[in-house]
Amino acid sequence: VQLQAFGGGLVQAGGSLRLSCAFSISISSINNMGWYRQVPGRQRELVARFTSVGSTNYADSVESRFTVSRDNAKNTIYLQMNNLKPEDTAVYFCNVWRSGVAFWGQGTLVTVSS
Repeated sequence: VQLQAFGGGLVQAGGSLRLSCAFSISISSINNMGWYRQVPGRQRELVARFTSVGSTNYADSVESRFTVSRDNAKNTIYLQMNNLKPEDTAVYFCNVWRSGVAFWGQGTLVTVSS
């Protein structure tokens, strides 16, 4: 399984970005996937994900600002990030669980300037 994340960049506080993650497999029947982020020196943390029953959940810090979505035809998931804050600065990773194994994309850097 290969995942490729892209769409990061530099944005001013209050701005928006959309991240994409393309999968090398069909995602139409997969729900355990989502987005995480990591700041140097800190643990990787969950940002948003699809749950095993197909719903979504979000970290409290991004609730109402970020939206995770999917396009099964393109085998791609997205993370729409609005009203970005400097504390959202991190490397963002997409993730999928398959047979108990976690697969990760290469990460894309999001930098939010104040």
